Amino acid sequence: MTEQAWLPQGVDAHRPTDARVHDYALGGKDNYAIDRAYAHKLASLLPGSGRPIVENARFVRRAVRHLRALGVRQFLEIGSGLPRRGNVHEVAGPDATVVYVDYDPVAVSHFQAVLSANSSAAAIRGDATKPGTILADPVVTGMIDFDRPVALMMTYMLQLVSDADDPRRIVGEFREPLAAGSHLVLSHATLEMLSPAEIEAAGLAFEELREPVTLRGRAQVTELFDGFELLDPGVVAAPEWRPDRPYRDPTGWVLAGVGRKP
Repeated sequence: MTEQAWLPQGVDAHRPTDARVHDYALGGKDNYAIDRAYAHKLASLLPGSGRPIVENARFVRRAVRHLRALGVRQFLEIGSGLPRRGNVHEVAGPDATVVYVDYDPVAVSHFQAVLSANSSAAAIRGDATKPGTILADPVVTGMIDFDRPVALMMTYMLQLVSDADDPRRIVGEFREPLAAGSHLVLSHATLEMLSPAEIEAAGLAFEELREPVTLRGRAQVTELFDGFELLDPGVVAAPEWRPDRPYRDPTGWVLAGVGRKP
């Protein structure tokens, strides 16, 4: 029996998806042959292309631990992807409330299964380009108190939002209801450190993904923090954001930062 034959209706195993490629890069099992083949192809075109996913995952864990130390206990993760080692609710602790949001029904169903016995975390299906719909979802309004600080997590996903959908608008609409003391945790794929040949190779490879990819530079990523005060050290390569251990030279593929709403 082929993989496609036993997949849930509407799930295509013949085209790689960002979430499943991430899952494979992080050692997960929720991926298919096409995702693994794509990951290896990308690695052959751009050696080390699997490392940015790991850099991002480590940044997320550091950021969550930092916000927890500041007393933040509410986390809203947009574009959560598939469950992985070191999920936000695991790092944030049992006294934290976490809502995961993704547009992929398979990612959401996997999270719901993981969280079935967890009353302080939930997962819903939602389109990041429509913040109002997500913010009005009864699960979100029932679990997140917007009168208290919230950590808005938008990590390594806005490159999947086209310029036409206006990522600055999206972040701004999510920012609007957040209480003072809330934080934006954001990371983004970038092209600034790539050579012209690498940019061309990456562009051709990204065309195979289900989701379109828009790489942005540091100035554009920094603009996404409008309305937030950037914490030191600002928008930097992901491994350089408050490292807690020695790290390899950054790949330069991932820019990351954390901002506080005044």
